[in-house]
Amino acid sequence: MKQLLLVLSVMVFGFTNQANADEMLHVKKSVKIDASAATVWAKVADFGDLGAWHPAVAKTEIVEGTDNTVGAKRVLTLQDGGKINETLTAYSVNKKTLSYIITESVLPVSDYKSTLSVKPAGKGKSVVTWVASFKHKDGSDDKTATDTINGVFDGGLGNLKKILEAK
Repeated sequence: MKQLLLVLSVMVFGFTNQANADEMLHVKKSVKIDASAATVWAKVADFGDLGAWHPAVAKTEIVEGTDNTVGAKRVLTLQDGGKINETLTAYSVNKKTLSYIITESVLPVSDYKSTLSVKPAGKGKSVVTWVASFKHKDGSDDKTATDTINGVFDGGLGNLKKILEAK
């Protein structure tokens, strides 16, 4: 009986660890900007030019499909030379939102899905929200993956605010 309980305990512990390993991680960041939603959307809406507002991106290149059309694929070249391949999965001018997935990346994440949206927040103001779900890559851990995405979002949203409020 003790052996059976021991075997069952090991099995349950193993399944619990596997379930935890498969859990999605989430990051959500928002920034309020003293610019209209239309002005902010005009800056972030071009899937083919993330470098226009994200300081970590040296170059954005549409390598397949048509810019701002679902299915378009882009390659981001980071300032340090790293590459990130992404595919646009949803795009709405009316809702001022775009969603994409990462298909290959130097980042310590896998199964990455993200949405960027712009909403009005009073006269001449807007809120930009960037949300992602992902898993850590093999060889990484949850904290490293989450810290990395937090850094990506903070850097991008902070610079977007700086650019748009400088005018």
